[in-house]
Amino acid sequence: MLIREQLETIEEQTLSPDACLSRNTQGRQRPEEPCPVRTDFQRDRDRIIHCKAFRRLKHKTQVFLSPEGDHYRTRLTHTLEVAQIARTIARALRMNEDLTEAIALGHDLGHTPFGHAGERALHQLMAGGFRHYEQSLRVVDVLEKNGRGLNLTYETRNGILCHTTGTEADTVEGRIVRIADRIAYMNHDIDDAIRANVMKAEDIPTEITDILGTTTTSRINTMVLSVIHYSKDGQLSMAPDVQTVYDRLHRFMFESVYSNGYAKHEETKVPDLIYLLFTYFMKHLDKLPEELQQVVEHEGEARAVCDYISGMTDHYATEKFKELFIPGAWKVN
Repeated sequence: MLIREQLETIEEQTLSPDACLSRNTQGRQRPEEPCPVRTDFQRDRDRIIHCKAFRRLKHKTQVFLSPEGDHYRTRLTHTLEVAQIARTIARALRMNEDLTEAIALGHDLGHTPFGHAGERALHQLMAGGFRHYEQSLRVVDVLEKNGRGLNLTYETRNGILCHTTGTEADTVEGRIVRIADRIAYMNHDIDDAIRANVMKAEDIPTEITDILGTTTTSRINTMVLSVIHYSKDGQLSMAPDVQTVYDRLHRFMFESVYSNGYAKHEETKVPDLIYLLFTYFMKHLDKLPEELQQVVEHEGEARAVCDYISGMTDHYATEKFKELFIPGAWKVN
């Protein structure tokens, strides 16, 4: 018996009836020979970790745009925190950890430079709008490996697409990532906001801290344990009191941080930067990378330009803007 087959048998013997078994995957977009060692979901995880879009996440904004300091979250560290929380929940509920981790690691691959400010800017420029979760799926389906994509399983792709609001994922594992994403960003955004002096820990209303706790660790622990203890039969939920104060905390963060003028003042520059890059490359399609020329041919100019800009890191987008629009010093030969 192959190692993969042994692992698939262990899944059948140990995981919950609600779990998605590797052996039961709906398959890939293109058939492939199975790996002798890894399950299909392990292969998905490994392909995501080794792809270029995953590496670029380390230089993409999470909440604070280009913060001065080494300890603020990036899109990559956010992704790793989501994966850790999701795996903890999946293991406790006896769901498929490999599938859960693959979805978590891939859920934000399509995020723009400059966080949600960049996403909103591209949404205004694209005729059909722009949504990062759809772009994340596009990255793994089309853009990686020079247009071949990563050829992931249906379950991983579905979880990536459905990790945010709207339609829920078909698998419990995908739904775990959705709730883990919310737990992660809410708590690390508080930590980063305190570090940036945008708020103080004691600013959080006591009606929230009395239930969730006063530290990042206690808040995450309370939320995770609540999900574990109140979820059953494949349906995920928090205890009613925890869900109520989570919603209250979200409103508090929106008012105190996400809409804070001091914290977000640099974001006002993002729409113009994105617009100028977009219009420039629409007029100079020959400047797009070679692998995006086939996108121009088959899916249109705007789609290719959007793919290029959305894949940029904050630094690359800024440097490209300087190169194209800021006059350089004249040099004598």
